[in-house]
Amino acid sequence: MLYLASDLASFVTGSIHVVDGGETGMDNDIVERGFDNVGAWILGRNMFGPIRGPWPDDDWKGWWGDEPPYHCPVFALTHHARDAVEMRGGTVFHFVTGGIELALEQAKAAAGGGDVRLGGGVQTIRQYLEARLVDSLHLAVSPVLLGAGEHLFGGLDLVALGYECTQYIPSPKAAHNVFDKRATR
Repeated sequence: MLYLASDLASFVTGSIHVVDGGETGMDNDIVERGFDNVGAWILGRNMFGPIRGPWPDDDWKGWWGDEPPYHCPVFALTHHARDAVEMRGGTVFHFVTGGIELALEQAKAAAGGGDVRLGGGVQTIRQYLEARLVDSLHLAVSPVLLGAGEHLFGGLDLVALGYECTQYIPSPKAAHNVFDKRATR
């Protein structure tokens, strides 16, 4: 199953990955459930790092320091080849230049029967949704205004793409919406 969740920030600051100031409770419980059975991740290049164009060197190893929160294989989409990067905690970043289908194929093989989690960014998520490759999407919406950014659903018709809202869980900090791909008839 390709599972998309919009809550990586919660994962990094919640009780799953102990950081000062993390919280427990309903929101964290929902986030933790989203990590059950994850065997591999797919990320867009900007989720790995802010570098554009060819890789200038191999010094940049991500936003998170020496031990990323993934603890499994991660497949980062890019237009520029790079050797795999092995990190502490079991995370190995593989850089895929062959597109979203190839990244999904490699991630499924690496997941060994586990789920593949799509971590973003926005353009990567949009590509997988438009290709109808996302099985389930968890969208956590918080009432916080952050300013300008990329539109996740702008111009997308989720209903026409075959998705329906199957779960809505309100909490004091977020509205958790789950969209699943309808079975084809």
